[in-house]
Amino acid sequence: MRTPLITRQGYNDLQNELEQLWRFERPETTKKVSWAASLGDRSENADYQYNKKRLREIDRRVRYLRRCLDRLKVIDYSPEQEGKVFFGAWVEVENDAGKTLTFRIVGYDEIFDRTDYISIDSPMARALLKKQVDDEAEVRTEAGVTTWYINAISYDT
Repeated sequence: MRTPLITRQGYNDLQNELEQLWRFERPETTKKVSWAASLGDRSENADYQYNKKRLREIDRRVRYLRRCLDRLKVIDYSPEQEGKVFFGAWVEVENDAGKTLTFRIVGYDEIFDRTDYISIDSPMARALLKKQVDDEAEVRTEAGVTTWYINAISYDT
């Protein structure tokens, strides 16, 4: 089960995507489907087939985004979070081998196409929650247990 949390920025991004798909891409693609259908034989009409497929993809994404936006809970920054790792935090961690990672802890729907975001439901995020700078966190995964040390915590305010 995914935690239904999202940052304000992530929520706005999903709303903007929905708006773009519904108000611009879908009407444009519908016009293309109508035009291609008017040319006759649809079985060999690549324009028709491609745009019909694109229309289904748009509709599927619109349905997903509408359901998503209804169930998600926006978590805004709060000054009480300062100094500890909570949802929305940018965290820099380091392991014993000297490997350093910097990422932001966000909701599941925000991690796609981002290499610097991790889900609140990930083992790393769970291990770091409520920790402070210089604390250590044991992250348990299928690969084993790794110890990470927190170097820095910040928030987008």
